[in-house]
Amino acid sequence: MSRYFDGLKVPTCLFEAAAWRYAVKVGCGCGHFAAFQPHGIWWHFHRKGWPDDFRSARSRMWCRVCRQYTGKKVRPRRLDAIRPYTGRLIDLPMPDEREWKRVVNRFRG
Repeated sequence: MSRYFDGLKVPTCLFEAAAWRYAVKVGCGCGHFAAFQPHGIWWHFHRKGWPDDFRSARSRMWCRVCRQYTGKKVRPRRLDAIRPYTGRLIDLPMPDEREWKRVVNRFRG
């Protein structure tokens, strides 16, 4: 369920971020960050059967730069929905249109 901040809806899960077209920004404690295309990251979690709330999603991610240097998976400190984002987004495979419309209709109903 979304929460409100200054009268605006703020997504609390990957599906809400995708439905409302918010990019998903993941930030590590080392200062590195990555921004994901919302539909692709939601579809990845949906296909794997993983919960898509931000708290659970954080536990499935790690910093690639820290992993390269330390050899350990360093979990991100923050997972935020940002809009608008003009930088480079990481693209993952998108859901087909029929599947996306089916899930959106179930969400609305």
